[in-house]
Amino acid sequence: MTPAHPQHTHEKRLFVLDTNVLIHDPTALFRFHEHDVFLPMVVLEELDKNKIGVSEVARNVRQVSRFLNDLIQAEGEDSLEKGVSLDVNSIFSHDKHPRGRLFFQTELIDTALPPNLPSNSPDNAILGVALKLQARYPERDVILVSKDINLRIKANIVNLKAEDYFNDQVLEDADLLPRGFHDLPANFWEEHSKNMHSWKEQGHTFYRLEGPLTAEWQPGEFISLAGDNGFQAIVREIKPDQVIVETIHNYTEARHTVWGINARNREQNYALNLLMDPDIDLVTLLGAAGTGKTLLTLAAGLAQTLDDQLYKEIIMTRATVPVGEDIGFLPGTEEEKMAPWMGALMDNLEVLTQPSNGGKWGRGATDEFLMGKIKIKSLNFMRGRTFLNRYIIIDEAQNLTSKQMKTLITRAGPGTKVVCLGNIAQIDTPYLTETSSGLTYVVDRFKAWEHSGHVTLQRGERSRLADFASDNL
Repeated sequence: MTPAHPQHTHEKRLFVLDTNVLIHDPTALFRFHEHDVFLPMVVLEELDKNKIGVSEVARNVRQVSRFLNDLIQAEGEDSLEKGVSLDVNSIFSHDKHPRGRLFFQTELIDTALPPNLPSNSPDNAILGVALKLQARYPERDVILVSKDINLRIKANIVNLKAEDYFNDQVLEDADLLPRGFHDLPANFWEEHSKNMHSWKEQGHTFYRLEGPLTAEWQPGEFISLAGDNGFQAIVREIKPDQVIVETIHNYTEARHTVWGINARNREQNYALNLLMDPDIDLVTLLGAAGTGKTLLTLAAGLAQTLDDQLYKEIIMTRATVPVGEDIGFLPGTEEEKMAPWMGALMDNLEVLTQPSNGGKWGRGATDEFLMGKIKIKSLNFMRGRTFLNRYIIIDEAQNLTSKQMKTLITRAGPGTKVVCLGNIAQIDTPYLTETSSGLTYVVDRFKAWEHSGHVTLQRGERSRLADFASDNL
């Protein structure tokens, strides 16, 4: 354990990594640019304990082990005392930042912890190592990096710098996420009608616009002008000096139903336009409970699968993260195991499949017919598959990591549409936050792609009780 001499690297910080940082992001080793990274022995032991299995944690641990092995082999095992360069075999070919060195604990350290912090705890052992490094290299900033809030608090108590791992955050603040629509000012046409050109093409009306507000728009976003002559359109194409927009369908009108469902507010109308548009391959819908995310998505999926025959079937999946105590082993097939997690699907199907006549037998036959077109899949069996002409619904997507979201969305083959639903205010996965959720990641990365669209649903439409509870509880 011999980090480079302080007089040569006094500007470099030394980051001591907790196990949960590497489990959360296996590439964390390479995320500290020119600064040095230190791994205590207890971290390697905890990684070793978690390497067995098929869970996301086990896969990430094995990836960390492969990175460590590649780095050591590149410089030789005799380099452990002086550290190994993190520039070797960098997985970020596009990243031109200089990199520091990776150091391992190669000697026994006598921890100088307070008596109320026993050294047999893994967290306290990491604290002891970091404190020893701080005493040995006073000229350097020694910083403990952990996703564990309690460990960071204990570090502050013993006068050790501690930080959360921020590199996985997509945005600094969840409020920076786009809403998916823009409200236009009353004088919009006065400033943007110059050189305006409109035309019709295959029953659709298009406008070519110029003006200062167009610089704020992205493809797939909606623009809305209130008033007697209301105007609602979707941005189709962004050019250097002009924007092409297309007027949208008004699904709030009774004659424009989707599987018997009408939009009840402006945001739901935007969502249905994205869901019913075959040119949009990826749709992300954010919103609190009761805003209609699942109902609208299912209605659009049934209409395009059964009526328009645009898709062969609907595939629905979600992260199986329990809110309370886990109910344990579930018997049956894959779909039977997933059934308890799909209560939202069944609740919304009940709304969508109420025939006007036929009674109990008619409803049963309808449900059985529809369930033949809806497949419930587990995330565990998605890797390696390719879905052709499918309508894929990823529910509770806020509980997925960015890596899991990439795994799911890259399953889409030709003719497949992917819809991601979630509420980033209700995250149940440990160490995920509003700014690091996989759903936030997808919304941010796809915001400028012309074949994707996003809407944040804002108004609850479930019941007056649900609305009051959302506002006051």
